[in-house]
Amino acid sequence: MNIAIIGCGYVGYAVAQYWQQNQNFNITATTTTPGRVPHLNVVAQKVVVAQGNNPEQLKAALQNQDVVLLSVGAKGVNVYEETYLETAKTIASILPEFPTIKQLIYTGSYAVYGNKKGAVVDEQTATAPSNNNGRILQATEAVLLSAATANQRVCILRLGGIYGPGRELIKIFGRAAGTTRPGNGEDVTNWIHLDDIVGAIDFVREQQLSGIYNLVDDAHLSSRDLLDNVFKTHNLPTVTWDTSLESDRVYNSWVSNQKIKDAGYQLLQPQMIF
Repeated sequence: MNIAIIGCGYVGYAVAQYWQQNQNFNITATTTTPGRVPHLNVVAQKVVVAQGNNPEQLKAALQNQDVVLLSVGAKGVNVYEETYLETAKTIASILPEFPTIKQLIYTGSYAVYGNKKGAVVDEQTATAPSNNNGRILQATEAVLLSAATANQRVCILRLGGIYGPGRELIKIFGRAAGTTRPGNGEDVTNWIHLDDIVGAIDFVREQQLSGIYNLVDDAHLSSRDLLDNVFKTHNLPTVTWDTSLESDRVYNSWVSNQKIKDAGYQLLQPQMIF
């Protein structure tokens, strides 16, 4: 099987590594950074330097592919539109030129749900992003879904916060040890381990799924419980919460993962690893 991974960063690299080791697929990887080409040559038969808004560069990556994984990641909060939406528009515009491609898998974010004040959300819940970057992610989904046809399936995975090897929770939150944060810490968090991102992407490919699926673990810890566990595990002082101040978290929803479970996916890391 020929698979193109558009955006071979933290997630894309892990997926490429898995497919090389376990499936022996022919991988084409893209990067916007020429200096990463030697690194990607380890997990891909072909590496293409491609900007998301450059149709000709992306065409070079999509030639003769069976599946496309779109797993781009913004390098900063100011480049969301360029990274996500412009790439999606480019891919949607050229996809009809590549009839061999039967499936497009996109790793999105649960951020599109916005702040539901801790309420349970599933794939049928209306999205209501809390900020402009969330609205860009919402628009990205719409563009990609509009490109779906009877012969080219589109599957969107709305990921929770990503952690795993090299991106451990202590690395993400370590600087917060002993600090004071606004709110009461009762807002709900949604996370997913890299193992399950890789596993679910391969499951989606194998089962030829289409549509939208949430991908989060079973923990759904509050911010307070999450940070308490992280800092207790690493013998660091925990956070103090200032209830006189309003929480600054713009994502507060309890994201259901039932749909992907009903499809047959079994989580590898259902609970968080601290």
